[in-house]
Formats: sequence, C-alpha cells, structure tokens
Amino acid sequence: MHTTALVLFSGGQDSTTCLAHALSQYERVETIAFDYGQRHKVELGARLNVLREFKSQFPQWADKLGQDHLLDLAVLGQVSECSLTRDVAFKMESSGLPNTFVPGRNLLFLTLAAALAYRRGLQVLVTGVCETDFSGYPDCRDDTIKAMQLALSLGMDKRFLIETPLMWIDKADTWRLAHTLGGQALVELIVEHTHTCYLGDRTQRHSWGYGCGQCPACDLRARGYARYASDAATPGAERAPGLPPRSA
Repeated sequence: MHTTALVLFSGGQDSTTCLAHALSQYERVETIAFDYGQRHKVELGARLNVLREFKSQFPQWADKLGQDHLLDLAVLGQVSECSLTRDVAFKMESSGLPNTFVPGRNLLFLTLAAALAYRRGLQVLVTGVCETDFSGYPDCRDDTIKAMQLALSLGMDKRFLIETPLMWIDKADTWRLAHTLGGQALVELIVEHTHTCYLGDRTQRHSWGYGCGQCPACDLRARGYARYASDAATPGAERAPGLPPRSA
C-alpha cells in the first residue's frame, strides 16, 4: 500500500489541485519544483504562497505536508528555444505543436523527481499532466507517462507509481475536483494565490485569478472557470467528479 508521495508542484492551478489530491490520499507528501529559466518565473514565488496557505487553511493536511524541494535546471533553458524560455510571441510551429512546448521538460522533471523520491523514500510521483485540455504536448500523454513509469522503475530497481489525477478531465472538471477536495476555500485559494500565466503577469485580477488574460494558459484557465462557474450557478447542473483513477 502506498503511503508517501512527491508532487511535481509548480504553484499553478493543476499542480495545486494535484497537491490537494495527494494530501487527501497519503500520509506524507513532499513537493518539488524546477527553475529552468522560465519567463513566468513568478510561479516559483507563488508556489511558496500556496504552500503557506495550505498549512494555514487546511489543518487536516498541514501535518502531512513535508519538505519542499527546488532544483536548479538552468540547462533546460539553455537548450530550449521556445516561448516559455525566450521573449518571443506565442505561435504554432510547422511541427503542429505550439512554441510553448519545451522539448523533454516533463521527461527530465520526472527523472529528477524519481531520483529525489528514491533518496527520500517516497513511493508515488504525482503530476498534473493531462490529455483532455492540453496543447498537444507529447510528454503530457498517457502513453508517455506509462512508458516513463516503466523506465524509471526498471532503471532505479524500485517500483514507482506515477499518478496523474487530471489525465482524463478538462479544466472545468479540474475546478470541480478542487471543490470536491477542499470546498470553496480551496477554489478561492487557487484563484487568489496560484499562477498560470505564461507571461508572469500578476497585475491583472480576473474572476479566475491573476494573469494577462491573453496567453494560451490564461485562455484555458479562464474558459474552464467560466464553465465551472456557470454549472455551479445552475441548480442541479453541477457535477462533482470523483477522484480519477491512478495510472497503472
């Protein structure tokens, strides 16, 4: 039986929801983030605010929340020519992928997370990758995650479980899942303290949180919140998703 987890925690909506999920499931939960020269580096500060609010607002989870880890991954920014690591406009590439795709990012994140989990005695890696509402990133697909789970387990001779609570739900359902896990308090925490905007804008406050309101990340988050809020305002229309199944 799994009792410990390491959450890949950027401080955004998705990873915050995954953190709540992990805290509701496991006895000890640690968090990890990566500084890879991202344009939206403000997320690294936002995530500390989220962790502080978790401890103060959810006492039932506070004792479970263990050490936080931040790894310097500047080398990823050095080899990635994309709009998340360079000051260039967002656009689609000839490959069919948006230029927000950072090649190898999630593969590297999971490898380093597994290495840390190995040392810390943590059994489950929790990540917010998703095939339903995403930009076509190949390293967010379920097949990729299953392959990584097998490779990491074989390569480290330790059976890891990579859990993807958001894999088959859309952004509206991600808001609903947050409400299921932590009620309106968690929804409001996500709105006020998490960061998603690719441009790192925290000067503009919207109903769904802070951001430029124009980049792909803001657009996805805003549309999901609008659907969630609309359903919540309609009696009998809101559907709270159960906890999604774990990856095999």
